[in-house]
Amino acid sequence: MKPVEIIQLLTKYYDGNSTIEEERLLKEYFGGTDVPEELFEEQKIFRCYSEISDKGIPEPSADFEKRIYEAIDREEKRSLIPPRRRFFVILSGVAATLLILAAAYFFFERRPDIRDTYNDPEVAYAEAMKILHSVSSRMNEGTKALGQLTALQEETGRTLYAVGKSTSLLEDNIKPLEIIFKTLGNSEKTRE
Repeated sequence: MKPVEIIQLLTKYYDGNSTIEEERLLKEYFGGTDVPEELFEEQKIFRCYSEISDKGIPEPSADFEKRIYEAIDREEKRSLIPPRRRFFVILSGVAATLLILAAAYFFFERRPDIRDTYNDPEVAYAEAMKILHSVSSRMNEGTKALGQLTALQEETGRTLYAVGKSTSLLEDNIKPLEIIFKTLGNSEKTRE
């Protein structure tokens, strides 16, 4: 066979479109000794295929899958935390737990009791009203300065409205002039 024909058969073979007869021809051709140099790599591949088909592909044993899973599990366990480090992790967790328990004990047991400062509810109400009135008057004093800001904002709004109104008037008055200029420009073009 000519090398061109072999290359065409190889293309069909690698595309998956070859027939059994064409595959047999390729196997016979590459099994021979007169293969051109540019097809040596293909010859190696086909010789490897024929060795495999001659020997046959062995079937895996019945417990093959089980052995694979066990090997994976062993490797995962080995790659996890080493025993010495695991001991320190557990020990630090126990120490942290004891520290949290001790802190909680001292926080809840040793804190002072909250006591009511007034025995008479009417006095407590009067004192609360006095404090709230003081806070309210101070807040009112602080917001007086904001009244000037409101006046400034209103004045700015009026100014912007006036500017916008004058701009729209100018646009309305310029439109007739634009029409005249366009007409003049068109008439000059027709003269030329």
